[in-house]
Amino acid sequence: MSPISLAIFARDGKARAATLTTPHGVITTPAFSPVGTKASVKGIAPDLLTQIGAQVVLANTYHLYLQPGEKIVEQAGGLGKFMGWSGPTMTDSGGFQVFSLGAAFGKTISKFTKGDEIGETTEKKEQLAVYDEDVASKHGQLAVIDEEGVTFTSHLDGSLHRFTPERSIEIQQALGADMFFAFDECTSPTEPYAYQKEAINRTHRWAERSLKAHRQNLHAREKQAIFGIVQGGRHEDLRRESAKEIASMGFDGIGIGGSFSKEDMRGALQAAMGELPEELPKHFLGIGEPGDILEGIANGIDLFDCVAATRIGRHGSIYTRRGIIHLTGEKYKNDFGALDPETFIPGTEPYTRAYIAHLIRAKEMYGSIICSLHNLGFILKLVDDARQAIIDGRFEAFRTEFTRDYYRQ
Repeated sequence: MSPISLAIFARDGKARAATLTTPHGVITTPAFSPVGTKASVKGIAPDLLTQIGAQVVLANTYHLYLQPGEKIVEQAGGLGKFMGWSGPTMTDSGGFQVFSLGAAFGKTISKFTKGDEIGETTEKKEQLAVYDEDVASKHGQLAVIDEEGVTFTSHLDGSLHRFTPERSIEIQQALGADMFFAFDECTSPTEPYAYQKEAINRTHRWAERSLKAHRQNLHAREKQAIFGIVQGGRHEDLRRESAKEIASMGFDGIGIGGSFSKEDMRGALQAAMGELPEELPKHFLGIGEPGDILEGIANGIDLFDCVAATRIGRHGSIYTRRGIIHLTGEKYKNDFGALDPETFIPGTEPYTRAYIAHLIRAKEMYGSIICSLHNLGFILKLVDDARQAIIDGRFEAFRTEFTRDYYRQ
């Protein structure tokens, strides 16, 4: 029996509102999960996360494995207790980070790529059979994929490490999150079709191994849910094939993974969603841009996570209903208006744009903290408003209005 359960209580088209019951509390969906990469949402204390409406946090398996190590987190009582968070928690599989910090090191590859990169390829992957001192010394620049798993070097010290599906599951079981993800291969969106096909087949084999490894741990399977991950790049047929295969395996939930171009995100997402069981919770991995969140909700996605809110906040940029503004701009030095007069977030009310612009320019960390707090609050409120719009039967009208204002040039 799954340790989590989803109960849908409202629908508007494909969009749905539900309650997701976990061992550490109930999440009302759609919901956004702030990312606490190293068991800390950068600059934001757990009590402030609660004040701005966070229901669940997601931490990073790759980073916690390297530092401080999953055994320390386990000894602390699990991820939640370790970081002082009492609500539900999630961990990713580490696959995307191994890819992005290894194979994609030094390249401009992220969750999205430009449409004009279609057809481009990356360097051919080489096989690593034995320990090689020259390879091991390539600081954070290597991820070698084979059938059994991935060999990679740490971005911290260049040391050599190995993730297999079984090892990823073992680490995540020790971290103790309520929900975690099967180990997968996250390909670059610029990889050719033949490699994407090869990669999803490997991801499916790794999914079966991940699921088997989790089910063999009777203690963990009673307290932790495992999500399978759909891959397939930008190709709708591969997304459909991957979704059908992952759905057949008996996971507790489904993650939509990989990288997209803006142009084909919708088609790839719709192709996958059409093959997935309605009763399972669905998580759109690494997606946090406002329009993309609403696109996901419109297609039936329940959960999201992304580092973008705190990442752009640290550099002095904030979300507003009229789009992103960059407080490093000259015009904000003397702007004594509210940080965001349309969206007030608890903890940011006293501050003017001029004050935060000053802190950012002076490289005072409090400026980055306030911007990050505002941005997380903005995204959490957006998802809350979207949920209410679903309940009220006006989601498409809400989405149209928000998109019109946010993306207006």
